[in-house]
Amino acid sequence: MTAPLGNGEWTGSGGRTIPTQTFTPPDWLALDRPYSMMGVLYAHFDLGDKPRELDRAPYGTNMAFRRVMFEKYGGFRTDLGPSPGSEIRGENTEFGRRLMAADEHLRYEPSAVVYHPPPENRVQKYYFLTWWFDYGRALVREWGRGPAVLGIPRPYLNILKFGTTTMAQRLGRWMLALNPQRRFYYKCRVWGTAG
Repeated sequence: MTAPLGNGEWTGSGGRTIPTQTFTPPDWLALDRPYSMMGVLYAHFDLGDKPRELDRAPYGTNMAFRRVMFEKYGGFRTDLGPSPGSEIRGENTEFGRRLMAADEHLRYEPSAVVYHPPPENRVQKYYFLTWWFDYGRALVREWGRGPAVLGIPRPYLNILKFGTTTMAQRLGRWMLALNPQRRFYYKCRVWGTAG
């Protein structure tokens, strides 16, 4: 995991997080993209067998950063969570996104593997809906307030955007989906938007 960080080309790395055993999901839960929510279940992160530059931030379950990155960009944002009763934190992936937004390069290291058991108590629709709602709230905290537009505070504009366009679009996809995996995926996205 840390070997690629020594030469200065890479500022961080993320490895694979895969289940400890064969997992048979319920019929409402997709294993494959684009509707997979295995990351919600056990921080699933598997981008294949080849090392490459990451195009998304790794999960805290299996990642490393050069110390100088914390000195340059600050530490993990502890204000992102968790909410009372929530398992959502997001400070580790936010740090990775912050580095990537600053054009820092993160490497995917497939040989660094963490085997993570899918906790049985999480294989419930209620868990997924709660997770998505809390994730929506964490994203709002991550984005922050931003500057006012034409004197209108940014949070009001965001509420208008998400309350109309985004929510209507996601509600429509949820209601019209016939496949149970897609239907539940879109339902979770509605819960995230509501958060």
